[in-house]
This record gives sequence, structure tokens and C-alpha cells, in this order.
Amino acid sequence: MLFNSLQFVFFFIIVSLLYYTLRHRGRIWLLLLASCYFYMAFKPVYIFILLFTIIVDYFAGIWIAQAEGKKRKWLLILSLITNIGFLAIFKYFNFINQNLNIVFGLFGMQNPIPDYPLDLPIGLSFHTFQAMSYTIEVYRRNQKPEKDFIIYSLYVMFYPQLVAGPIERPQNLLWQFHTYFKYNFENIKAGLIRIAWGLFMKVVIADRLAMVVDYSYNDPVSHNGLTLLLATFFFTFQIYCDFAGYSSIAIGCARLMGFNLMENFDAPYFSKSISEFWRRWHISLSTWFKDYLYIPLGGNRVSEWRLYFNFFLVFTISGLWHGAAWTYVIWGSLHGIYLIAAMMVKKYNPFGRKKQGGKSTDGLVNTNTFQLTVTKLWNITFTFVLVMFTWIFFRAHGLSNAKTVILKITQLKFSDVIATPFSFNEMVFCWVLILVLLLKDKFARIISSENTPLFYVKFVGLMIACYFLGVFTSNQFIYFQF
Repeated sequence: MLFNSLQFVFFFIIVSLLYYTLRHRGRIWLLLLASCYFYMAFKPVYIFILLFTIIVDYFAGIWIAQAEGKKRKWLLILSLITNIGFLAIFKYFNFINQNLNIVFGLFGMQNPIPDYPLDLPIGLSFHTFQAMSYTIEVYRRNQKPEKDFIIYSLYVMFYPQLVAGPIERPQNLLWQFHTYFKYNFENIKAGLIRIAWGLFMKVVIADRLAMVVDYSYNDPVSHNGLTLLLATFFFTFQIYCDFAGYSSIAIGCARLMGFNLMENFDAPYFSKSISEFWRRWHISLSTWFKDYLYIPLGGNRVSEWRLYFNFFLVFTISGLWHGAAWTYVIWGSLHGIYLIAAMMVKKYNPFGRKKQGGKSTDGLVNTNTFQLTVTKLWNITFTFVLVMFTWIFFRAHGLSNAKTVILKITQLKFSDVIATPFSFNEMVFCWVLILVLLLKDKFARIISSENTPLFYVKFVGLMIACYFLGVFTSNQFIYFQF
């Protein structure tokens, strides 16, 4: 069920109204049944995969908490193998097998294992990682095992964030399902304004930019460098608005009922470095990899070259998490290389770190506000360009198409300006939408809801804008495929 569909509007209204008419246990059952219906609206049969992993992890959590010594570790490994196993079969089996075909072909042999037409269960990577975080935290004794099977099931299946996150931790979410939240109009206002803004990001900005992006990337051979550069620039904002829009709607739906989900984005395109970008982009995933992969690998308590290897490995796996294709692997690896390069430049900078007035910069002296502003703008722009380049691999249909896009952009000619296929009005409107987004990210309080009359103005204004300016073609959220 898509957040940007009429079906969801009716679903959301009915569930929200019923929620506040029930007592605590009734609410839990309502949300679990609603979440099952929400997920089964995509493909009903895959609910059984979700149910099986829920049963495994529920009992694994209880048994891990009761066990001692090596038995605890083996129970955790069993839980992780179950979760990763389903992910590997449905998401990576054909990818691995296709690469084995190439390897066998190099030796003149035929791979005996055939491909299987497996459809990826929607949101599999997200609820798998959320389930894994539960058993890991129980193993680390940071979380008590959840004895209530219904509440644990809801933890994994909570409909607002079931399909595309945020990827919650048990410490933040499980206790909330044990809490009875009284009706609070402030929560209603905060939830509705987040939903309205998320819907605006999706149907007005992301889906309108998608028309330019899809037109260009679906056949890059037929388009010139400027068209592809423009499409890449627009995709940089399309994917942000698409994914952050989903997160905003999810956070809003939960907040309306009293639940608080973690923020998943924090104005990422104002980042002054790649490391800062990853502190602001897909926060729930980046912190997941930090806590459950990077730190167990040794974190920053290892040798310099091992540290570089850890960064590269984590980001390469992060790329593979996003999709079973080499384009995603390259996308993740590039971010790892960026971070390693930044650390090496910082360490081996011949100018060192100069200080003045109690503040310091890498190789720069803070002489005045103007210089600071220019440096900040340069860092933001440079980081944005680096990130935008990686999005080429994320969006392209395979390595060949990514190569075509890069070559055409690097061979951009002045005559490309005349040959662009997009109308002037269309381009102006897209740029205005991007400006609105950047202003909102810079001045986030424009969607705050402290003042009730102002809330009504903002909410009604956003919904009117969605109705008249939105693109309603039932476009699926990009991250649903992961």
C-alpha cells in the first residue's frame, strides 16, 4: 500500500480513528492487524516469510537471555543466519549466480545452478535489519527479551516504518508499545504536518523531478551531456525527497498516535564533508552499520590501514545492502574511498592545523567572517558534487549506462544548451521546487506546529499544493525495492 495512494488515505483515517477509541491492548491488536493488511496489500504470500522470522527471533531473544557462555553466541548466530539467509536467497541469489556464470564461462564451463525467478519481498532489507538489531541488543544485554509475542510482532511490523524505515532499535520502540498514549492535540498537529510535508516532498517535488530523470536515464544514449547532467542533478534531489518524504510520513503517522520514531534525515545537502553527509543521510542505516559492523570490526581502535579497510568494507556492504548489482557496490565503495581520502588528506596535510582565536581549520587561518563563509560554501558545494557523482551509479540501469552518462557529461558541449528537450517553464518550476526544499532544510521551523492557527494554514496550504501541483501516477517509493 503506497502512502501516496487514495487507498492509504482511507486506511490511515480508519486506523487512526479506531486507535483512539480502544484501550491499550485493543490498540496493539488493531495496529498489528492493520500492519498485516498494509503489508499484504503488496503481495500477501510474503507475510509468511515475515511471520517465520518473527517466530525465530522472538524465541531466540528469550533463549539468548536465559543462556550462558557459548550457547548464547550460537543462538544469536542461528537468529542472524535465519534473517540473513532469507535476505541472501531473495535478494542476492540470482546476483551471485549470474556472476558465477561469468566465472564458469572464463574456464569454458557451464554453471550447473539455474537462476530462479524470485520476487524480492518489499522492504525485506529494512525489517530484517530491525529484527537483527533486537537479537543483537538482547545478546549484548542492552535490551530485555520481549515476552509478549504480539508486541514483538508489532515491533517488526509497525506499519508506518515497516517497508522503508526508519530502522528502529528495540530500546527506542519496544517500550512505547507498552505505553498507553492519551489523546494529545499537539501530537495530532505534529503528526499531520509531518505527513503533509512528506507527501509534498514525494508527489510535488520527487515525482515531478522523476519525469525529467526517467526520461533521460531510461535512454542515456539518445541524450546529450547537458540533459544527463541536469537529470543527475535532479535525481540528487528526487531520491532525497522520495526517501525523506517517506520517512516524514512514517514519523508523522506514528507521532499522531503518540509514538516517536527516530529522525532519518537532517538537511544532508548542507553537509561540509562526506562524513558529515553520512551523519545526516539515512541516519538509521548509517548508525546501524556503525554499531553492528564498524565497531565490532574494531572501530577506530585499530591500525591506520586496518581503519581504512574497515571503512571501505562497511560502505561497500552498505552499497550491496541497497541492491544486488555492481552499480550499488560501486556507489557504496566510492563513499568509502571518499572517507579514506579525506582522512589521509587530514593526516598528511603538509600545512597542519593552524589555530587562531580559539578556533582551528585544516590548513586554513580564520581571518574574517567572509573567508569562513566562502570556505563553508566551498566545502558544501564540493561535498554535494562528490555525492551527486555517486548517484549516477545508483540511478543508472547497469554499468554500461553509468559509463555512458559519465562520458557524455564529461564531453559536454556548448551546443548541448540549445538541444535540451525540456521546456523553459518546466525547468523553472523544477528549480523553484528545489529552492523551496533547500529553504525548508535551512529554516526547518517553517513546518513547526506550535501555533494552532498557523498549523491550519500550513497544513491546508501543503495539502492544496499537493492536490494541484502533485504528480499522481502511483509512483512507488524508490527505497521500496530495497
